[in-house]
Amino acid sequence: MRRTTAAPIQIKIARLLYILILITVIIAIRLAYLQIHLSHEYLTQSRKNFLRHKTITPPRGNIVDINKQLLVTNRPVINLYWQGTIKKIATEEIHAILDTLNKILDPIAPDILLQEIQKANKLAQRHPIAHDLSFEQLSKIKEQFPNHENLVIETGFERFYPHHAYASHILGYLGRIDIDSSAKTIGKMGLEELLEESLKGHPGAIMTTINSLGTQLSHVELQRALSGNDIHTTIDLSLQEIAETIFPADCEGSIILMNPITGALQAVVSRPNFDPNIFVRPMTSALWQELQTNQPFLNRAFKACYPPGSIFKLITASAALELGLITQSDTINCRGYYTFAQRQYWCHQKHGHGVLDVAQAVAQSCNILFFEIGKRIDINILAQYAHKFGLGEKTNILFSEKTGVVPSRAWKKAEKGEPWWPGETLSVSIGQSFLLVTPIQIARMISAIFTGYLVNPRILVSEPIITQPINISPSTLSFLRETMRAVVTEGTGRRVSHIKNIEIYAKTSTAQVSDLSKREQSKEHREHGWFVSYIQYKNNPPLTMIILLEHVSSSKVATNVAKQFLLQYKKLIDEQKHDIL
Repeated sequence: MRRTTAAPIQIKIARLLYILILITVIIAIRLAYLQIHLSHEYLTQSRKNFLRHKTITPPRGNIVDINKQLLVTNRPVINLYWQGTIKKIATEEIHAILDTLNKILDPIAPDILLQEIQKANKLAQRHPIAHDLSFEQLSKIKEQFPNHENLVIETGFERFYPHHAYASHILGYLGRIDIDSSAKTIGKMGLEELLEESLKGHPGAIMTTINSLGTQLSHVELQRALSGNDIHTTIDLSLQEIAETIFPADCEGSIILMNPITGALQAVVSRPNFDPNIFVRPMTSALWQELQTNQPFLNRAFKACYPPGSIFKLITASAALELGLITQSDTINCRGYYTFAQRQYWCHQKHGHGVLDVAQAVAQSCNILFFEIGKRIDINILAQYAHKFGLGEKTNILFSEKTGVVPSRAWKKAEKGEPWWPGETLSVSIGQSFLLVTPIQIARMISAIFTGYLVNPRILVSEPIITQPINISPSTLSFLRETMRAVVTEGTGRRVSHIKNIEIYAKTSTAQVSDLSKREQSKEHREHGWFVSYIQYKNNPPLTMIILLEHVSSSKVATNVAKQFLLQYKKLIDEQKHDIL
């Protein structure tokens, strides 16, 4: 009987031992897992209680003009933060601090600020109180709260565009993006976007040690921040300023100033424009919607397409001369209209110009000679000559650009599903019909008439000068230059002829955008005005100047703008030489 009683007891003891051993093994395994496998994680979490890692955003590189004047830079900004926790029931001291800050700063609503700080009631979490303190505000805060443990003043850098909207489409702006619950700014347009990698630099890192109240005890620099590289552009700020100020305030369009030999862009205006400074800080949706109204972000110099109108007559004339369809001494009698296929094609001078030679026809912008050429030439041949002068082609500028349209039989069949009609060639010969160009393409074209080659437009000093010959005979190019000179001396560009010591070659154009019967219905149906030119003042480097004004009804407006520019340009050069002397 004793044996039978002892056996169950031994079994129970054995089971207890097994359970104890199992529990001990589980605890040992768990301890090993925590001590070995998770040791790094827990060590990191414990360090987070007193260590803080902070990324240091380096200053972006500057963008400067050809004379190293600042176009874009960084300015120091002083920010005020609350660091540390506030108990659920704030002390009288806290209320007193916030009331005092309210008097120093712009109204900050102390009660609301207190609630925001309490929401961020994590250990040592900073809450921004004020951005970009003035010197006066900073002085008062330092006087009222010297070395206060909860008020932290930090100096940072903010992108700054000292000339505001000048060259905004070239320079671009910064946009804010959220990465890992923190805000970061990157280039969103123009050079700021295209050269982001070079401008942004390399961020640094510091590690700070804090106490239980969030007060910084020490800090160690882990990696030094490296500033971004400076960007040297071909823009001449003095010329840019003139172009910006003479541009009509109520107009849309573009002005381009380019060195015809090197392709260096010395000024680029696109209107409407915008002030990049407004993007430095968070923007309201209402302001963003307001900006969208007039498409201010469209770079009309490179990405907007327009009918060239009479500017294209230079190409039509060159094609006709090269092919032997006309000679330089040919004449035509303009009666105000030209009849083709029982239809009348009108000159802009309804009562006619009378007898004109080829140079006079270009100077007076007479359509009749070019209707005659359009009757004789094949559209595909005319398109080939347009491509020779760079139309319908990319200019290979650094920025995004449109190629425009140079119509041909194949183009119309592919785009419209229709054959090409001979009468359409007459419209193309005077720069109308489906023909579309960008202002930067016209800058290349006008430059090529004087250099004999197409040059790639450049915006960076470091970009190489790239050219390609246009394969037009020197005699034809010389004749085109003569006709452009006649435009100024006796033709449609006479308004600029009296400016002394400036050699001016030009072509004007009033380009239709719709049927003339609709032009009085709204501004959008009115003609664009062009003034394109090659200018040289004394022995200074030449300039190609392109002025395009949208829906101004006549080239006269663009010609008047050109006159204002030339007068101020001449004054600028004279003052610069006087300063040197």
